[in-house]
Amino acid sequence: MTFSKTVSLPVSPDEAFALVTQPERLRRWTAVTARVDLRAGGEYRWTVTPGNVVAGTVREVEPGRRVVLEWAWDDMPGAEDVDSTVIITVEPTDGGSLVTLTHEGLTPEQEVGHEEGWNHFLGRLEVAAAKGDAGPDEWAFAPERMDEVVAAEASLAVLQGVLRQVVSTDREKPTPCADFTVHQLADHLLDTLVSLGAMAGAELTRAEAPTLEDAVSTLASDAIEAWRRRGLEGMATSPFGEAPAPVLAGIVSIELLLHAWDFAQATGATITVSDAVVEHVAGSAAKVIPGARGRAFADEVVADAGSDALTRLAAYSGRTPLAA
Repeated sequence: MTFSKTVSLPVSPDEAFALVTQPERLRRWTAVTARVDLRAGGEYRWTVTPGNVVAGTVREVEPGRRVVLEWAWDDMPGAEDVDSTVIITVEPTDGGSLVTLTHEGLTPEQEVGHEEGWNHFLGRLEVAAAKGDAGPDEWAFAPERMDEVVAAEASLAVLQGVLRQVVSTDREKPTPCADFTVHQLADHLLDTLVSLGAMAGAELTRAEAPTLEDAVSTLASDAIEAWRRRGLEGMATSPFGEAPAPVLAGIVSIELLLHAWDFAQATGATITVSDAVVEHVAGSAAKVIPGARGRAFADEVVADAGSDALTRLAAYSGRTPLAA
């Protein structure tokens, strides 16, 4: 069985090709995280929505024109690997480009689910091409299955939406984290992600990136992938000694979600998060924050009546909203 659909985009063929192959562009419409070695024989890996990861080999590339991907789901509970092929072609047209996505090798049952998925994401591609960003994806809003790794992916999606609104003039603004400006908080977060990756056995390094969102997304993706690869069994090592792996993995989502709140408070950015994600992260926070007060977290403060779930979690971590 084969699914095929063509969409018309109001951008040049080169920009259309970038939208379907470059990680920073893919995150704007179809992926929370993406890694792409864009050459024949190169590997790619996308977290399409939290908990749903596709990975495989790039079979063919015609720069600016065509890419062929081996398509297989990785670590997706309840679903068998799909041994299939995705072909994306880009053609110039008056005023823009035509992008055709063809997914070959599906069973009839697989075609139903993939047709729904591609219709959803190709609609988001049209929005991203027109506006630069398709905005928060409702499919990533409240994952059906949540563990510490999936919660980290969902929290990263929240943070990405905030960081895309941060501009250069925000650098020196104060944040709810005492003594940290926006720039200093970003620097702190990147260092923290390196440390969190090390707890999962990965040696991560910071790299130059064109935007704050790109820098954080790339490093957070590496840290989360390290925990997905390690798994949540047994004990793991941290700078403060051994602890159950789920407890240490849970710190990733705590850091990402609370700092999303910090950046939104500092810059006035809109933050979109579901109560389901906050509730799961709050469960992880309850295992970590009490023992870290006085070091990583301040004493709990009282949230204002009527505060949303994330603001209540921030209060539990010792944060106070900035004055309007």
